[in-house]
Amino acid sequence: MPSRNLKVRGRGYSQNPPNRFERVVTELNKDINRNATSIVLTELSTTQAKSIISSNNSPDVPFEHSLNAYRGCEHGCVYCFARPTHSFLDLSPGLDFETKIFFKSNAADLLREEFSKPNYEVKTISLGNVTDCYQPIEKRLGITRELLKLFLEYKHPVSLATKSSLVERDLDLFEALANEKLIHIAITITTLNKKLAQNLEPRATTPGRRLKTIRALSEVGVPVSVFVAPIIPLLTDHELEHIL
Repeated sequence: MPSRNLKVRGRGYSQNPPNRFERVVTELNKDINRNATSIVLTELSTTQAKSIISSNNSPDVPFEHSLNAYRGCEHGCVYCFARPTHSFLDLSPGLDFETKIFFKSNAADLLREEFSKPNYEVKTISLGNVTDCYQPIEKRLGITRELLKLFLEYKHPVSLATKSSLVERDLDLFEALANEKLIHIAITITTLNKKLAQNLEPRATTPGRRLKTIRALSEVGVPVSVFVAPIIPLLTDHELEHIL
């Protein structure tokens, strides 16, 4: 476990605070050089999911069905609400969440099984609403792209939110889905301050590049909106009108 006194290059957290289920907590020597820098590599693990579509009945959530192919997120956003979910894997919501990534290698197979069921009820499915479906490892694994191919094949409505320009890789699929009125994409913009973004969202696409992504999606007819979130008092709230 990296010491809380070490700076971990390119990560949102520099420590692993204990998760809510730990009974024994250890701390490293606090006298380590505070200016020392550590590099922690990303670890990938595959998991065979038993089911793939999650449902909720919350009046505060604008969708009923969702799908997450990844657990943990390499973007490392310091404000991420999903960090505590790593506690259920006996891992820390801190550095573990952004360096120990689990992917559901059978996601596309499970989704096809769901779509093929005689009693399946079609409702819009939200992709990556817990962890970003276009986080860096998607470039190599391509799980999100395989899922999108299924949505297009079955003419099934889908929505997603991301803060990654990698979404542009799949413009061909988005354009085809848009022609069938089956897709909506939201791009998250927390701040337009590049330096601040590097501290809040260390491995996400820069704000200026996300604006170009919005334009690229719009130009091929894909319905795209902006998530200005989170709005952080005294830090980003003054940017709201400028972003919009």
